[in-house]
Amino acid sequence: MDITRDKEEIQSRIGQKRMDHVLRVADYAKDLAVHYGLDPEKAYLAGFYHDCMKIRDLDLLKKAARDLGLEWTEEFDQAPQVVHGLLGALAAEKMYGVRDRDILNAIAYHTTGRAGMTDLEKIIYLADYAEPMRDFDGVDQVRKEIKEDLDQAMYQALNRTIQYLIEKNSYITIKSLEARNDFLKKVNHGKIY
Repeated sequence: MDITRDKEEIQSRIGQKRMDHVLRVADYAKDLAVHYGLDPEKAYLAGFYHDCMKIRDLDLLKKAARDLGLEWTEEFDQAPQVVHGLLGALAAEKMYGVRDRDILNAIAYHTTGRAGMTDLEKIIYLADYAEPMRDFDGVDQVRKEIKEDLDQAMYQALNRTIQYLIEKNSYITIKSLEARNDFLKKVNHGKIY
């Protein structure tokens, strides 16, 4: 891996504004990893590569999926905004030499979440969700929860994301619903009321 070289190549694909976001996420993820006793370098790398395939043009996104061997699904047709996570994990491995499965999974599931998330996966999801330049109702509360309880923070972030998608009449992936229900059980100590 050569982050300096990769940064130039990724920035040419995603643009300066998105690259600035990527670097904020990587720094925030590194700080959270230190806070929770995880490997800060792994968190930084996952944050750095998390949006490496954030391609806005649908035709180019589909082409990149074909090129990297990601099968385009009906769910992707309904929610193309989630493809870049899975595609980013493939690119991180095939194009940028990332071999660590924890890092690759954190990249893959940073948009949808999933049931059974590792702490690194939670950190990347939350660092992306609440990085310092994000500004929306409730983000300060989520930032506070992130420092206190990753599971509670994930539960709140997933609830807010799902509520937002419902309000926008947008498709909600099965993985996001499964993740939300998994965290519901965790924060309620296994009980669903």
